[in-house]
Amino acid sequence: MARHRAIGLAANRSLPREPTRIGQPRKSKGSTPSGSAYSPRGDAVGVFARQCIAQRELNTGDRRMGATALQDERIAPQEDAGDSETPATGRTLITLATYNEMENLPRLVDEIFAAVPSADLLVIDDNSPDGTGRWCDERAESDQRVHCLHRAGKLGLGTATVAAMQYAIDGGYDYMVNLDADFSHPPRYLPQLIAGLNEREEGNNRGDWRYDVMIGSRYVSGGKIEGWPLKRHVMSRCVNLYARCLLGLAPRDCSGAFRAYRVDVLRKLDFNAIRSRGYSFQEEILWLLKRAGARFAEIPITFVERQYGQSKINSREAYAALGVILRLGIKNYVRI
Repeated sequence: MARHRAIGLAANRSLPREPTRIGQPRKSKGSTPSGSAYSPRGDAVGVFARQCIAQRELNTGDRRMGATALQDERIAPQEDAGDSETPATGRTLITLATYNEMENLPRLVDEIFAAVPSADLLVIDDNSPDGTGRWCDERAESDQRVHCLHRAGKLGLGTATVAAMQYAIDGGYDYMVNLDADFSHPPRYLPQLIAGLNEREEGNNRGDWRYDVMIGSRYVSGGKIEGWPLKRHVMSRCVNLYARCLLGLAPRDCSGAFRAYRVDVLRKLDFNAIRSRGYSFQEEILWLLKRAGARFAEIPITFVERQYGQSKINSREAYAALGVILRLGIKNYVRI
């Protein structure tokens, strides 16, 4: 059986099956051998997941989610953690980059807070003509968890994400989770991504964190895409293969934006050195984080093509992204 990379908390709807472990985790005396199953101590993942589940059930009635334990190979149902103490889960910032997302944003914000009620939300809006930014300001007046960053015009997804990362650093957050604002990244996966960052290295007295970046992946076992034509499937697979080969990246899904970052690792980056302004940003930031020593893991998600609004993807930006990845690949191989 091929090795599956995994972590997890599974939603009742389309249960994500397994997290995936990527890269070379630090080895320590007494750690579990690679490939064998393990269970977190007192289980930070399970406890945090149950906190989110309990709050979500209060907010949404009969929707239920099940917790699962981390394993190197497969995810198994999480056993009851009993009376174990609740771990510190850290301050979390959810980030959305928007441009004309008024048809999606109100409902998306409600679903985000149903999944992670204690998180803050930052919307980076590029002066949307449809009033997205105005709605965000109105929501922020009545909900202190909501924050809005207004930019003068459409400046690109990459620069919006950098602005979000800088906001997370300046605000003293522990975790930052980015997702698209068009419902292609279902908010029900948010607790699972955050729980992965809350897991500590086994057998390490220093209590080092196991992962620095959690990726909601379309391309690990259990992940899938709904609503794409064959041409787009082929293009996405090719871009991911291209980036993995040129940049030496281990994750299967290098181009997706659904990610949770440990803010401490973002502090190591020189944002002024980032070349990407558009879609190559996702690959470039992984490459820079890899060079900074970050460790990655992926969980399977179901990516759903947007139902409302218009896609912002255009062929010009796509070709520009390929060029940026090529230049970064050259730097990678000559070790500049």
